Amino acid sequence: MSSFSDLTDVHLRVEGGTALSKALITQVNEVCDRVEEDERKGLTLLVHIDGAGSGEAEPWPHETPIHLVNQWERALRRLERLPVLVPVVAGGVCRGPAFDLLLASDYRVAAEDLTLELVDVAGSAWPGMALYRLGQQLGVAAARRMLVLRAPLSAAEAARVGLVDEVAQEPAARVREVLASAGGVHGRELAIRRQLLFEAATTSFEDALGTHLAACDRALRRSRGEGVAH
Repeated sequence: MSSFSDLTDVHLRVEGGTALSKALITQVNEVCDRVEEDERKGLTLLVHIDGAGSGEAEPWPHETPIHLVNQWERALRRLERLPVLVPVVAGGVCRGPAFDLLLASDYRVAAEDLTLELVDVAGSAWPGMALYRLGQQLGVAAARRMLVLRAPLSAAEAARVGLVDEVAQEPAARVREVLASAGGVHGRELAIRRQLLFEAATTSFEDALGTHLAACDRALRRSRGEGVAH
């Protein structure tokens, strides 16, 4: 896959079969720090998962301390709450932490050679928060089938079930188009709408109504040019 570093202000590149490490957690947190500090500048962020040459499984999560897993899950939560659009381009073999990053992104462009894999631990799928996100994003039935079968998904299969948004022959060109069409979609307004979507699967209509009305009121006041606190 070609270089994507010239597409965005902030670029996070991860090997598709990489094991979890303190360095990776620090890398993700540093990206989040930069975006949060420069929120008003409207920075763009791209996650690039390059799984070329990731055919051999990394020694993950064997012997990984649980506190490191906790730190990783918290770093992912920061990433998926950033006040910017987080697109991902993924190719090759994508498993483990790289798969986690894909699930935490907003828009997913797959190269034609993408393969998604769940990580096995002692004969069963790793029970990390990837299972939680799969259940939220695919629905329990589809996520259960993926959990039971544990067969790798091709790019086309991942697009069919909704784990990636599209498959592109030229991912770099497609990402440029996505970022251009997203335009001014960034800042607190994006974060609010993303959070409303996150909560839809677990919140009743009655409990969600007040939050949605508050967001609508905020949008109406912005459209009238009235001041809205950040």
